[in-house]
Amino acid sequence: MMPAVLITGGAKRIGGAIAQGFADAGWHVVIHYGHHRGEAEETAASLPSAETVHADLADVDAAHAMVAAMMAEGAAARPGDLRVLVNCAAVFRYDDAAAINPEVFAEAMAVNAEAPVRMAQAFLGAPRRPGAARSVINLLDMKLANPNPDFFSYTMAKHTLAAATRMLAMGALHAGDRVYGLAPGAMLPSFDQAPEEHETSGRMNLLARLTDPAELADAALALSAGWLASGEVLYVDSGQHLLAQPRDVLYLARQ
Repeated sequence: MMPAVLITGGAKRIGGAIAQGFADAGWHVVIHYGHHRGEAEETAASLPSAETVHADLADVDAAHAMVAAMMAEGAAARPGDLRVLVNCAAVFRYDDAAAINPEVFAEAMAVNAEAPVRMAQAFLGAPRRPGAARSVINLLDMKLANPNPDFFSYTMAKHTLAAATRMLAMGALHAGDRVYGLAPGAMLPSFDQAPEEHETSGRMNLLARLTDPAELADAALALSAGWLASGEVLYVDSGQHLLAQPRDVLYLARQ
C-alpha cells in the first residue's frame, strides 16, 4: 500500500508545492481545504493519486473531528496508509506590538496554533497497525529566531505552535512517532505585496536569493522519513533566520 499524507491548506501556494512534492515521490495526497474547494479539487485532479477533505480550522472541534474521522477504525479505506500530517494552513493578518487586534489574535491562535495541535493529537492518538510509525510536520516561521513586531498575533501563534511541537514530541506514546517543525522564510508574495516587491524582500537573506517552495517540499519529504530527532525544527529560508530584521521584510523592501 502506498504511503499517504494529509496536508492542510494543500491546494495552493506552499501547501500546493508540498502536495506536488509528495505526489511526485509516489504518495497518495489528501488535500484539506477550508474555503477554496474548487482550487483543492483542481489540485487533486492534477495529481496521480489524491482526494480532498474539508474543515474550517477556525472551528477547532471540527478540525479535530475531521482527522479523527479519517483515522477511525472501520473508516472507508483510501488508496494509501496515512502516515504523515503536514499542518500547513495558516492565516496571516496584520496587527502589531502597539495593540493586538482581538479578532486577529483569536483567529490566529485558533487556526495557526490550537487547530494544528488538536489535529496532531487526533492523528497520533488514533489506533494503528502494530509497529506503524506516524509523523507530524508543523509549518512554523523563521520569525521564531528572527522576530519583529509586525504581524504580532500571527507570530505569537507560531511561537505557540513551536512550543507545542516540542511538547508533543516529548509526550509521544509510540517510540517511532516524530513531531517536527519546518520554518520557512520569505518565500512567496504575501499580504498586500506586489510580485516585484517580493523580488526585493525575498532576497533579504544571507544568500541573497529567492527560496523556492520546492525546497520546502523536499525538506518535508526528508522529515517524513523520520531520521531526525523528534521535536527538532528545520529552517528553510536561505539563512534569513540568522539575521536581525527590525520589521517584516515586506516593509523593509519599501523603505
